[in-house]
Amino acid sequence: MKPLLITDCDEVLLHMVRHFGVWLGEAHDIDFTPNGGDFATSMTRRDGSPLDREAMWGLLDGFFPDEMERQTLVPHAREALAGIAKVADIVVLTNLHDHCRTARIAQLESHGIAHRVECNQGGKGTPVARLIAEYRPSVTVFVDDLAVHHESVAKHAPEVHRLHMVSEPTLAPSVPRARHAHARIDDWNHARTWIETRFAEGQPAPALTGETA
Repeated sequence: MKPLLITDCDEVLLHMVRHFGVWLGEAHDIDFTPNGGDFATSMTRRDGSPLDREAMWGLLDGFFPDEMERQTLVPHAREALAGIAKVADIVVLTNLHDHCRTARIAQLESHGIAHRVECNQGGKGTPVARLIAEYRPSVTVFVDDLAVHHESVAKHAPEVHRLHMVSEPTLAPSVPRARHAHARIDDWNHARTWIETRFAEGQPAPALTGETA
């Protein structure tokens, strides 16, 4: 049995918010200042009119997949995955609608990252558990930038080692470490070492304080 790495894409493998913000200004006259929390509170229309949650989701749907070519590769992500792939299976689990899957695959391949891509909506715990049942790995590591997904994986697949990563340097300082993650590392050189160490140890993740084993 091989180890398994399940990784998010946006703000883990590819920069998104910086390019999303530029596009909002260019196409919609909206200023975007990430605050580490809700996207809706990060957006301000230049004419002063309000921006509700429904409008926010509509703007995200406008960015994906039509503006995905704006996104750039996170430093060292490609090299780290190439090294990890020598010993482990890799799945990119991305929270996009299913119709974006082909575009996401092509986008990642254009950056030299060619691994299985699965789209998801909502918490990632259930799809992570499903992937574990499919691959039956010796050990699994999950990487994501959002605390809500670490909590979901902790609930549905507690044996998974959970690494919190926020690769956008303008965003990372305002994002606290996810309470349900085992570690917080925001660059791939150090993250690769942490992941490969978990694989070499071959043990299930320990329960964190407040979690049941």
